[in-house]
Amino acid sequence: MATAAPPVHVRWLTAFVDLPAVHFDVGAQFWQDVTRSDRSAPRGDDGEFATLIPPDGDPYLRVQRTDEGPRIHLDLHVDSVDDARRQAEALGARHCDPSVERGHAIMTSPTGMTFCFVDYHGEAARTLPGPSGVEHRLDQVCIDVPDDRFDRETSFWSDLTAWDLNQSRLAEFAVLSQPPTSPIRLLFQRLGADDGAETSRAHLDLACGEHVDAVRAEHERLGATFVHPGTVWTTMRDPAGLPYCLTRRDPDSGLVQS
Repeated sequence: MATAAPPVHVRWLTAFVDLPAVHFDVGAQFWQDVTRSDRSAPRGDDGEFATLIPPDGDPYLRVQRTDEGPRIHLDLHVDSVDDARRQAEALGARHCDPSVERGHAIMTSPTGMTFCFVDYHGEAARTLPGPSGVEHRLDQVCIDVPDDRFDRETSFWSDLTAWDLNQSRLAEFAVLSQPPTSPIRLLFQRLGADDGAETSRAHLDLACGEHVDAVRAEHERLGATFVHPGTVWTTMRDPAGLPYCLTRRDPDSGLVQS
């Protein structure tokens, strides 16, 4: 496998919440509410896409009505979609739908994580934590990787972006060193051998600091379900059944609070 391709300059990241049609309205409304966003007019051939527009900063969360899911995928905003696609393919990614030309490229990583390259349009400003008094921020996508494929997946993303890979203090996690302006941090979790997953998947993380309990209560009021408590993270499900985590990380730095 060739690995000499230059890294892709990823200028912005967007998390995409893919929701089956039967749960689209309730799921999209939930993420709109918890991020205090406005929803754009629908777009796409069937009105299947919408952007969640935050109260400040540039958008970094979108929703999509699909025939599958629910799931999370990533959009990587780049200067040249074609160049980025070729570079990713040289590193082992697969172009999923080469017959379709829509100004973006649908890809899967070497272990099956779906992502897209899309055109960059000048996005640069991160949204602020909020609301006032209970500061939290949706700021992280955790890519959950089968145990025996963890090194392959993390190497791919580090080589693709030229962002250094750093081991977390917890052995099953690693994180990329990204520019401070990036709205989404990329974390990698090594799944347990008993998970049974054959491909990588992803979930959203919110940095809540000391306010995990208050954020949990608010999310439950909005339709989420509590799944499991943890020392650092609390597992939830949104109204469409999509798992996500509330974490005791600082909403500004993204780091775990001691």
